[in-house]
Amino acid sequence: MKLSNLQKQLENSKQYLPAEDTFFLEDSIDREKGNFALDIGCGSGYLTNILKDSFNLVVGTDISYNTLREQNYKVENVICCNSADALRINFDLIICNLPYLATDEIIDVATDGGKDGLELPTEIISSALNRLSKNGKFIFVTSSLSDYMTLIDYVKSKKFSAEIISKKKLFFEELILVKVKRLFS
Repeated sequence: MKLSNLQKQLENSKQYLPAEDTFFLEDSIDREKGNFALDIGCGSGYLTNILKDSFNLVVGTDISYNTLREQNYKVENVICCNSADALRINFDLIICNLPYLATDEIIDVATDGGKDGLELPTEIISSALNRLSKNGKFIFVTSSLSDYMTLIDYVKSKKFSAEIISKKKLFFEELILVKVKRLFS
């Protein structure tokens, strides 16, 4: 995708409002605690707000400035950037509701994952792995509509463990929750 096309799309982007996949991820993070947490693609700020009660510092990132400006659940520490690329600290918990839909063209960065639902997710995962603390966890949502086993294999190829910790059957798909940790923490 040409940068100018992405910029045009981001100018018109709307925040991704909490939905089934958001609530599914919420259920897995309610007992997590620590110093630093990161919500990649924080969108409306819903999950970022939940994390602030259990972590000393919570940061939300989103590639869309428009989305951050109009958050329904306002968050203090938000950064407009690609995944975690602008950050230089490591996090105890990183979460992401990946844009996992398999699409020929990325039109909506909140949902469209590109070819086989892998293009954007692998970029986000790479960025997150670089910011994971020694004993940290990265929890992400994906779907049976994408090639989620390739995502898991990708994580493992980067010398991290990846395991499916939960699944939730919906009418048209199965949501899949994956937990990632360093192999030698």
